[in-house]
Amino acid sequence: MGVLVEYTKRYKGRFFLSLLFVFLNVLSIMALPSLMANIVNNGIMTGDMEYILRTGILMLIIAIFGGLMGSGSAYNASYVSSQIARDLSKDLFRKVQNLTIEQINDIGSSSLITRTTGDVNQLRQISLMSMRIIIRGPLLFISGLILAFRQSVNLSLMLLAGLPLMMLVILLIGLKSIPIFKENRLKVDNMTRVLREGITGVRSVRAFNKKDYEKERFNKSNLEVRDLNLIIVRLMSLMGPATSFLFNGITLFIVLMASRQMDANLLGVGELMAFIQYISNILFGVMVISFTFMMVPRASVSANRIREVLDLENPIEEQKNDSIGHQDLTVEYEDVYFSFEDAEECTVCDLNFKMEKGETLAIIGGTGSGKSTVVNLLLRFLEVTHGEIRVNGLNIKDWDLMELRSKMGLVPQEAILFSGTIRSNLLKGNPEATEEEMEKALKIAQAWDFVVEEGGLDARVSQRGVNFSGGQRQRLSIARAVIRDPEIFIFDDSFSALDFKTERDLLDALDAVRQEKITFIIAQRISTVQSADRILVLDEGKVCGLGVHEELMDECSIYREIYESQVQGEVTE
Repeated sequence: MGVLVEYTKRYKGRFFLSLLFVFLNVLSIMALPSLMANIVNNGIMTGDMEYILRTGILMLIIAIFGGLMGSGSAYNASYVSSQIARDLSKDLFRKVQNLTIEQINDIGSSSLITRTTGDVNQLRQISLMSMRIIIRGPLLFISGLILAFRQSVNLSLMLLAGLPLMMLVILLIGLKSIPIFKENRLKVDNMTRVLREGITGVRSVRAFNKKDYEKERFNKSNLEVRDLNLIIVRLMSLMGPATSFLFNGITLFIVLMASRQMDANLLGVGELMAFIQYISNILFGVMVISFTFMMVPRASVSANRIREVLDLENPIEEQKNDSIGHQDLTVEYEDVYFSFEDAEECTVCDLNFKMEKGETLAIIGGTGSGKSTVVNLLLRFLEVTHGEIRVNGLNIKDWDLMELRSKMGLVPQEAILFSGTIRSNLLKGNPEATEEEMEKALKIAQAWDFVVEEGGLDARVSQRGVNFSGGQRQRLSIARAVIRDPEIFIFDDSFSALDFKTERDLLDALDAVRQEKITFIIAQRISTVQSADRILVLDEGKVCGLGVHEELMDECSIYREIYESQVQGEVTE
């Protein structure tokens, strides 16, 4: 629960103000029983109406004051808990944005979603309850016990004798529930993952007639969550009746003993009424403590899951300097190796090449050959295991990370668009872009015609751009990179959904804006890469060839096989 304490400190003024209101509210509540006893003993028993009226007005004032204090406590508690939830969600989101791809995959995107929503909400609730109820319960319990002793020591001792048994019941149920809460959060993660996969992959599900299979899969995970929730509910449902049964039994016994004291004129009617009200307040305190044992274990599990993410250290060290390199635009790979943690073999091995302004490097190879890893290392999505990558003569590890990435325009393998409009998506590439610049970028990307048909720059873009075809999403992503006007273009298999004519027109249009840039093109098609200044051929992470098309046709068997399978195969057909 340390994470909750840490975030509560940010609003300690409001927090303590809420506690002060709770304290004053409890004082007003505890003052009423004794005043009621005075009315019975000194007013009703003697027929003194003036005393009854005067004391009744005082009780009304105290009750109004107590209500105002309760409202003040509720307002401050709601404010602080909402602010804590906002800060936690914001910090979690920022943390996730800075995690490596490996770290995100290890935790799972579905788990990160539930931690940012469900777990944060658990902490919001416990924070709200702690300021409104959890603190109020012990105060009522302690003050009620003190005032009960003032009314009758013997009866209070009888009450006190039964409390350890009640506490034992609460403790046992609370300890039993902790591991179940942990398992419950894991099951919720799994259900979220199944739901997310079913929604995002709905086209594949329908195409393969797997709707029934996915329904069964979701129902299974849903039932697992339900069954665990039922176990938790059963455990928690035992707590209320068990504590109430024990407390009511003790109360009944106390009333029987009190009746004997009244017969012996050792206890008045007013004192008995006040004592019973104090017992009620003590009972409320005990019930709040039992409620705390329900909430705290669940919130503790959520706090640990949140802390697990917040404490993750990004292995990519960021430099905060103003150095931007000492040479003209260059990108150089020197003896670069990369392997994933615990992997037996390198993903890419012994990369050595240098690119200068105006050059284009195409990377080709089979699936899993490490093509995307080459550019992911440049972007520092992954960290070089051995060797150096230099931009403008400076090791990328010595660059300010934001400054380094600001030089690059990436079009990833999966063309991701964000919900909003075409305009808002383009502005992510350059927030200060004008409409003329947007139109020019869309024309270069061969996207202007269909954008006009869709309604122009303010045409709606659904989540992940699903209202556009794969080729249209790719072209919009390319336009977003073009409008950024970067020094280094990175096209990671960005033309795969385009027909040959559109691809050729797009590459021709890009030539005008790439003359003073460095360009990386990752592709599967020979037609896409053969006009590049140099072509890097990879096979299982190893460099099989580096040169122009004609050289590779003579010297690189892997490249020649790819060419023959694509080009000569089509001619033969």
